[in-house]
Amino acid sequence: MNVRFFASRTITWYMARIFLVRFAAVLSALVIVLLALDLLGESGEILAYPGNGEPQIWQYAALRAPQIIARFLPFSALLATLITLATLNQHSEIISMKAAGVSAHQILAPLILASIGVAVLSFWFNDRVVTRATVTLDAWQAVDYGHVVRQRGIKMNVWVRQGDDLIHVNLVSGRRETTRLQGVTIYDRDGGELIKIVNAGEASQARGGWLLKNADVFDVARGQQRKVPEYLTAQGVMSDRFTLSDVDADELSFGALRAAISDLTAAGRPTNALESGLWHKLAGPMSAILMPLLAGVAAFGTARSGQLFVRAVIGMGLGFLYFVADNFALAMGNLGAYPPMLAAWAPFALFLMIGEMVLIRTEE
Repeated sequence: MNVRFFASRTITWYMARIFLVRFAAVLSALVIVLLALDLLGESGEILAYPGNGEPQIWQYAALRAPQIIARFLPFSALLATLITLATLNQHSEIISMKAAGVSAHQILAPLILASIGVAVLSFWFNDRVVTRATVTLDAWQAVDYGHVVRQRGIKMNVWVRQGDDLIHVNLVSGRRETTRLQGVTIYDRDGGELIKIVNAGEASQARGGWLLKNADVFDVARGQQRKVPEYLTAQGVMSDRFTLSDVDADELSFGALRAAISDLTAAGRPTNALESGLWHKLAGPMSAILMPLLAGVAAFGTARSGQLFVRAVIGMGLGFLYFVADNFALAMGNLGAYPPMLAAWAPFALFLMIGEMVLIRTEE
């Protein structure tokens, strides 16, 4: 019994190389076509803002392309595997390998090895490139593709409610004890009636609340405005109400999202949806490793008997079923119906077993 994972160095390099070439070609084609279609729908809104032109179109393409790559990278791995294995089968190369004593798992091993490299690269790309592009694009779209200044670690346009009072902050920086507010407006209300409006350039934490410096206090009933050097307000409002008011897993790297979840947990706020997103940042790229196994059924069977097309359809069906199950489980995790670990890893474990069962029952 042959228990070696790889048949030979030559076969491993040959199959990994043709898989990676086809993977790059399929991914490039998908990105170009989908980005062109996306630009057809968005270019009108981009150019509608005064002063925008061709540079802004290219800027949008540069920000949107990483999102499309991240979304369709697993699909590209699936299609590249199907194309690679179907071509090898059609040219009788698979039959030659099996006649030489190479097992089905050894035939797929080079593709799995290449997919591991793709998964590692995908995680790095999502963590370092896609998250930053998403933050920038979301901020740009929020102002209808106008001028926006966005810095890392800063939140803009934050609203917080304390009882009847409303607090609006133009810019929030720092975290926990170092949190600073800039451009603060407090709408002091009583039973739905506006009592006074307080404006200040900055605020910091002090004595269990927030200390506003050089505040302007406008009394609505009297119609009078006065200047106050220091104004203490928002007693009991913790800094996480401002810094964690809108945490988006897609906009944060793995480390930053872990820190945000830790802060939310310390504040006693629910984190199931974010934890699902955290673990999916690992499970998502690893889906590329599954594709050779799910599409491996296309490698076997006699091409002349007409089974090749049927097997390729089965492999594609298994791959797309995985994506459906993965999106469904992630949605259930965001709703709190599934535990975070189950939402992120259950589809991967399930289809890993399905792929192995199909391969063993049909070929081994």
